Amino acid sequence: MKALCSCMRFVALVLILNLFFQASYQLTELQVCNLCGGIILNSSAVGQFCFFSAGRIDGRCCLRNDTTNDPEHIIGLDLSNCSLTCVQDLQGASTAFMIDLSFNPIVNISDTAFQGFNKLNYMILPQNIDCPGSNTSWEKVEIKKGNRHCEGQRNMCNETGQLSMNCPENSLCAPFGPGFFECSCAENFRGYKCLREGEFPALQVFGPLAASTVVISVLLWATQRPPQGQRYTGSSRAL
Repeated sequence: MKALCSCMRFVALVLILNLFFQASYQLTELQVCNLCGGIILNSSAVGQFCFFSAGRIDGRCCLRNDTTNDPEHIIGLDLSNCSLTCVQDLQGASTAFMIDLSFNPIVNISDTAFQGFNKLNYMILPQNIDCPGSNTSWEKVEIKKGNRHCEGQRNMCNETGQLSMNCPENSLCAPFGPGFFECSCAENFRGYKCLREGEFPALQVFGPLAASTVVISVLLWATQRPPQGQRYTGSSRAL
């Protein structure tokens, strides 16, 4: 019975933590959607994209869930004409396919502002601002009606996604936003620059640690417990 109660407590804790992280993520998304007043206009580029993508407009965001069980996520973000002078943190919209930052007096865009935006495929920027990751990180860059249009994010790795010149030997390259890539160790490799071969020796590393923890716990229990036959008494006073 005690084991069952412990298991149920563990499951409840996992569920609570999951709800907490989901709420935190949704709060971050909500903050991005309300960086500027108003809502997306149906006639705007993001508004039309949202309509044809069967999305739902919420403030400056277009939301959609891919399946009925998945929470809604941002697929479009329209921050045009919001008087923005710099762009630093839009991570709440990292799942967006389209972002519009046109008609803003933007002076600077952080180099890492769109790191991790793997799905981003279309951006509209003021004419004086280069596309994230430089114009070479996009298939097509052109000026339309005083705005810069960045279309088709290029894969910074090779097309096969296998071993890449950008990553150390024994590692795989994966895109990580405009102009970015990340490296992960290939199968059966690990450690610094993926130089070590074979599985991580979990038993050799954590086995002695677990054993020493058990020994210390037993010693503490043996030395700290009260002598046999000794009794402790206490008293309480009525208020």
